[in-house]
Amino acid sequence: MTSILVHVDQLPTAFRTAPMPRHRVDARQWNQAGEALAAGELTLLGLWAHGATVHMALLDQAANRIGIVSLGNRRGSFPSIGRLHAPAIRLERTIADMSGLEPEDAPDSRPWLDHGRWGVSHPLGKLETSWAKAKPYPFLPVEGESLHQIPVGPVHAGIIEPGHFRFTAQGETVVRLEARLGYVHKGIEKLIQGGDLERGMTLAGRTSGDSTVACQWAYAQAVEAALAVKVPARALYIRAIMAELERLANHLGDFGAICNDAAFAMMLAQAGVLRENVLRAADTCFGHRFMRDCVVPGGVSRDLTAEGVATLQALVAAIRERFPKLVALYDNTASLLDRTVATGYLKPELARQFGAGGFVGRASGRDFDVRRNLAYAPYDELAFEVPARDDGDVNARVWIRIEEIRQSLSLIGQCLVSLPDGPVRAEIPVAGEPREGIGLVEGFRGDILVWLALDAKGRIARCHLRDPSWFQWPLLEAVIEDNIVADFPLCNKSFNCSYSGHDL
Repeated sequence: MTSILVHVDQLPTAFRTAPMPRHRVDARQWNQAGEALAAGELTLLGLWAHGATVHMALLDQAANRIGIVSLGNRRGSFPSIGRLHAPAIRLERTIADMSGLEPEDAPDSRPWLDHGRWGVSHPLGKLETSWAKAKPYPFLPVEGESLHQIPVGPVHAGIIEPGHFRFTAQGETVVRLEARLGYVHKGIEKLIQGGDLERGMTLAGRTSGDSTVACQWAYAQAVEAALAVKVPARALYIRAIMAELERLANHLGDFGAICNDAAFAMMLAQAGVLRENVLRAADTCFGHRFMRDCVVPGGVSRDLTAEGVATLQALVAAIRERFPKLVALYDNTASLLDRTVATGYLKPELARQFGAGGFVGRASGRDFDVRRNLAYAPYDELAFEVPARDDGDVNARVWIRIEEIRQSLSLIGQCLVSLPDGPVRAEIPVAGEPREGIGLVEGFRGDILVWLALDAKGRIARCHLRDPSWFQWPLLEAVIEDNIVADFPLCNKSFNCSYSGHDL
């Protein structure tokens, strides 16, 4: 029997520069992939459907290789991977909602993104009008003595995206948390379908607004791989500068917000000033505070001027001067550490099982970063370290952010010194035949995957976007167990999962 591992054969230099091959498998091999995932031999990168075919992106982390396996000609159903590997469950529920393909023998058949309020069913499959009334959502039962439930959301007290959290508690101790998401579903994948490359780029950048650079870079990578486009070196360095500015802004914001949820509001104000400085510098250099639509297929839409270089050099110097004082304040405030240390512990085995990316995974021993493990230009030419810990609590996730801020400052500095001359955008050819490509980029939350299928006219037949939060939201439910209800804001903010990126 041929091992499924032979299908996970693409090195970064191959899948980033040419159309991504898919391996067509039968049901036995599909199940074999599920068994390899369950055994920890592979990591799940994505699971989606296109027509009557289901696709699964897989990572062999030990060999730094990826692959896509496809199970085609499905007549309404496919073998469930979720019955073998829990991280696939919500992805399968989404396939059922969006495409109408049902996972066979799935452990959870409840709708996920479809709350019964769209007026249609299966928008990515056989689209049908649906006027059925929304049914009550059956939360999982919990048994025990002296239990009570606390429903929170979907509308929250602050300016925050909607999500519903159902706590079951015994006194103040959380016994179970179950989240219900999907409230900000925007239909992005359906809106992209049939569009041109520019429309796809625009919508990809709206998947999760705080990760617009990373999302559009992953989309651009998929286009460039599908059409074998060589991106100018200067454009690649400018992309990295923008990506690290995005990482800086988000990590600084999170650092302050986590402290604020532990009633240390002064840190929120101080970190907020630094974050604002980053956003203003981005606006000065690239014409938009969040650098939206600056990464485009073939390169970038905005060059970096000499004045922009000076602005960024001054920004890096200012943060290097002020940020260490905030770190020392955090590390020497006992009342603050009392709230973050040992709170919201994520077991390393769970982080590995779910393929948790970014600071969530690296704070719990999963030492993985796309910029290093599946390196792409210009990171393959830059010197940086990937911080990792195994203590797995809120404090660990804070410290991963702290170290990544330092690394981002270094990377921006290196890019500014080494910024090559030349054009910033390459021409995009017409496909001429159906093509497929994949993009994989390290956003501030972790790895972002985009799979793209183009028709012969160069229009988008299907585009699948997978935010890191898909594999992080379930872990938030795990870490809050046995913590008190009052610590949920700390745990939640230390994860900072995206609602919008998840809900699509």
